[in-house]
Amino acid sequence: MGKLQEFEIAFDKNKVVYSPGESISGSVTIKLGQPLLCKAIKVNCNGFCGITNKVNDTAWTMEEQYFNSTVSVADKGTLKQGEHTFPFKFLIPGTAPTSFEGNYGKIVYRVRAFIDTPRFAKDYSTEKAFYLLSLLNLNELPDIWGACSSEVTQQFTYMLVKTGTIVLKAQTEMKGYTPGQIIQVMANIHNQSGKTTGNMAASLMQRVTYETKKPTHDVRTIADVEGGVVKAGKMVEWKEQIIVPPLPQSSLTGCELIKIEYYVKVSLKSPDVMLMLPIHIGNVSLDKKVRPSKRAAPPSSAAAEDVPVSTSTPDSSTSTAATTPTVPPRSAPKPAPRPAPRSRMSSHNSPSAPPAEYHQGAEGGNDGFPNKRQSQLVSPNAFSYAPGLFFPQNQQPNGPGPAPSQPVFSGSTVTTAPYPPEGASSMPAPLILPPDYGSSTYPQEAPPSYDESCNT
Repeated sequence: MGKLQEFEIAFDKNKVVYSPGESISGSVTIKLGQPLLCKAIKVNCNGFCGITNKVNDTAWTMEEQYFNSTVSVADKGTLKQGEHTFPFKFLIPGTAPTSFEGNYGKIVYRVRAFIDTPRFAKDYSTEKAFYLLSLLNLNELPDIWGACSSEVTQQFTYMLVKTGTIVLKAQTEMKGYTPGQIIQVMANIHNQSGKTTGNMAASLMQRVTYETKKPTHDVRTIADVEGGVVKAGKMVEWKEQIIVPPLPQSSLTGCELIKIEYYVKVSLKSPDVMLMLPIHIGNVSLDKKVRPSKRAAPPSSAAAEDVPVSTSTPDSSTSTAATTPTVPPRSAPKPAPRPAPRSRMSSHNSPSAPPAEYHQGAEGGNDGFPNKRQSQLVSPNAFSYAPGLFFPQNQQPNGPGPAPSQPVFSGSTVTTAPYPPEGASSMPAPLILPPDYGSSTYPQEAPPSYDESCNT
């Protein structure tokens, strides 16, 4: 039998990230030191999801297959000594979900090659993984516009006999973000007790649910910022910012076994008061031009041709026609452009970089009490890139660290995502691959139910 010196799979242009509906092509290279008798050479392309209830276990309790295609690139015969190349090409279904790798499950895509040899001879196989990214456009999600807010009132007992009340209100200015953007967190704390509270905190949380017979919830803190205390009888307004690091998107459309959710948790360390603000993480950021154009469409379409004169048209070019109803219909101008006045859009601009100055950790106290403010911290086990992939835009910077006025990721090997370019709010964010969690705690209980009533 011949000696196999090389058996490798290569993708055209060394591409490893694909989109649903795209074709994947490449070649299989076989290098022999001696002739090899084979029955067939086959190439297979498949994608599937597997989940379990044990950490990093590949004995899946449930599986879901998205596609599985095999082609024969060589028939029965003898491969001569030397190097042989066999091309292949597959079409990826448009319904395949984004790749993902977590503690209790994976969405995997790979190309495998097989050399079938005669009976009693050794068979050979090799495989190479590729990654699928189905872009999540935040502008297409329902109920995505406006701020997300919540409120909670908590009574507590201190000094064994005294009772106090804390009223906590919080909001984020948007409901959807992409990696590199800034979450503006605003909280109002009214301490109606005679005891000073503990420090305020805001955390970006991730919850991954694996839909086994008894669902497993993997909850982790992605980023954390901390503020000051609230003195007895005082009301404080607190403003903070969290930079969204590279994270997998919220939705794995097409997958029924894994669900990803994000929310901002605002809390006090003492007494134990907290609330949740659900948000979405996507690949295409919110575009301020999309919201007004959709809302202005019905009135403009209704006044298309049946009514030649419209007094509600904001365009100044139609003001003359509005005061002259005897003008023939043919001479009337076309309906006005759909976008609404800019004043309606200004409150929905997506942040692109931290402001020049930060607010203090807490504001509104009359006694000027000291505030504690820390830089943004990121859990070192929160996320990482898929193995074997390299993205220059996400390298750890070699130069000096960021200025003191900007949040930094400390105590972690994870890098931040670059800020989106100016004026490119609707452009896709850098391709962020799913995390490969190296270590994790055991499954956690799902966080307490939270009020998802968001102001539109």
